[in-house]
Amino acid sequence: MLVPLVTTGMAVPIISPDIYAFVILPLLIFLARVADVSMETIRVVYISRGIKYLAPIIAFFEIIIWLLAMEVVLKDLSNFLYFFAYAFGFATGTYIGLVIEERLSIGMVILRIITTDPDSGDGIISFLSREQFGVTHIDAHGSRGDARIILSVINRTDLPRITAFLNAGYPRAFYSLEDIRYASEGVFRPVTSESPGIFSRLISGKRK
Repeated sequence: MLVPLVTTGMAVPIISPDIYAFVILPLLIFLARVADVSMETIRVVYISRGIKYLAPIIAFFEIIIWLLAMEVVLKDLSNFLYFFAYAFGFATGTYIGLVIEERLSIGMVILRIITTDPDSGDGIISFLSREQFGVTHIDAHGSRGDARIILSVINRTDLPRITAFLNAGYPRAFYSLEDIRYASEGVFRPVTSESPGIFSRLISGKRK
């Protein structure tokens, strides 16, 4: 509730101490934890991808937000809402950080496709080559007979279109993904006008 403060003939509304302590501060703690844990999740992903320039910048702002939240919590350890807001913000921030990382499609992956149908293998190889992806294919033998292994290093941003093609045309083809930190001297799909901008390419890592 708002408590009027009378000064020089005017009523100036101020926030009730109870609302400040049990609503506003827990909300601020929650939002701070969401922010810093989301940043932490993204920072860890950047480190695992070898993106060494953005990770320290994120860490700087992350720890400042964490210190501000901790300062509020430590001032009143008897307020259980602070602990609840702190924990709930941590959980929510972890989820939001993963969602952001997924949307950013950071880095590159090895796409490994295995098919036992020779025609399917040829069709997949033709599609990847036509889309200007580098392709390596190997004849192999599995537990159910002959097979073909198709390997390609792609940007994560290109993954949805490839998996959509596989699921629509070759639903029985097995494929798996493996994260990589660097790739060099390979055949990579050229950047087009539909590709991410400079900032997106920066956060996606470098081919080395």
